[in-house]
Amino acid sequence: MALRATSKNRKGRIGQKAVFIEACALIACAASLVSCSFASVPDDPSETADKPAIETEAPNTTEPAAPPNTQKPAPEPTIEEQAAERVSVMTLEQKVAQMFMVTPEAITGVDAATQAGAATESALAEYPVGGIVYFQKNLIDPDQTKTMIANTQAYSQEASGLPAFIAVDEEGGTVKRIADNPGFDIEDVGNMADTGATGDPSQAKTAAETVAAYLADLGFSLNLAPDADICGDPSTDVMALRSFGGDPQTVAEMVEAQVEGFESSGMLCSAKHFPGIGGVMGDSHKGAIVSDKTLDELRAWELVPFEAAIAADVPFVMVGHLSLPTALGTDIPASINAAVVTDLLRDELGFGGIIITDAMEMGAVGDFCTADQAGIAAIEAGVDMVLMPSDFPAAYQGVIDAVNDGRIPESRIDESTARIVKAKLEYLGA
Repeated sequence: MALRATSKNRKGRIGQKAVFIEACALIACAASLVSCSFASVPDDPSETADKPAIETEAPNTTEPAAPPNTQKPAPEPTIEEQAAERVSVMTLEQKVAQMFMVTPEAITGVDAATQAGAATESALAEYPVGGIVYFQKNLIDPDQTKTMIANTQAYSQEASGLPAFIAVDEEGGTVKRIADNPGFDIEDVGNMADTGATGDPSQAKTAAETVAAYLADLGFSLNLAPDADICGDPSTDVMALRSFGGDPQTVAEMVEAQVEGFESSGMLCSAKHFPGIGGVMGDSHKGAIVSDKTLDELRAWELVPFEAAIAADVPFVMVGHLSLPTALGTDIPASINAAVVTDLLRDELGFGGIIITDAMEMGAVGDFCTADQAGIAAIEAGVDMVLMPSDFPAAYQGVIDAVNDGRIPESRIDESTARIVKAKLEYLGA
């Protein structure tokens, strides 16, 4: 019994001791916490002056990193898409006007325009045409020409948001408006017949570069050259001095060199007069001109220089007023004949640039359509730009009426206007 009692008392004492130890531990911990809290604010700052500051970690306020942007940027619109966008916001009247290239007199009503002022500004506001073509009577001297062209471009930009093609016929030799003009100190590069006779295409290219340089300096953007016609009998052919010669391959090489020369100098150009009016009798300015060749004969001869021009990326091709009754079974001139403009030039030869007519005021086309129908006939044939109709307001209104009446789909107008705008974006920085 005594032993069990002693054991029980010992267990009690052990339990009491354990409780006492736990209590002491709790008191020590509490004292430590109180000491730590007071240590953070000492009574005497000098006590901690030599002690290192306690460093604490600042909370992380940095935003989590954004995931990488894996979406590719949208591609830049192509020049075709840019042109289509421009066309989509144009009115029908603006689009139709872009399809005409006229003299300044045709829209202002003056006898001989030598300046571009209020009359030109008003005319372009009403008729924002795609191009203006100048002749020698408009060009007095360099300063006058530069000012006139600069003002015209400013008014064109204001009217349509687009620059105009500023054009001139400056082939050299018998066809020139500036070289040898008394008001300009510019030497003529000479007849292309003489250039072709050298057999050296580099001379043709040099002539084009020379012409392009002085035209660009004056403000012109389009030269209605080179002549791609093949000469027939030099004694009777009205193209004898203008043509590079009577051999298709020689003419093709010279034409290609000139296209390269103009374009390398920043000058737009136009191969003419498709499908080739060299060697035919008559003058299209005065009346009908006719070729009795078959289509295969044309392909083997007259078309060769035009194929070379197209291969060299000529931006314009001018269609002449040649009738081809044997090849096509009709006397309708090429300029208003879909078999020539669309089937032959656009589809067969694959020309994707601007197709422009020769001057529509010429006698060769006057017998086939009235002034108000000239633009309609050319556009229905597949032409993009109508050059110098005899009565521009009538021709312009005729096309608008044809669209409104459903004769010409507006999509057809859009197609040509897009080509015109594309060229202005590409070459004129529109």
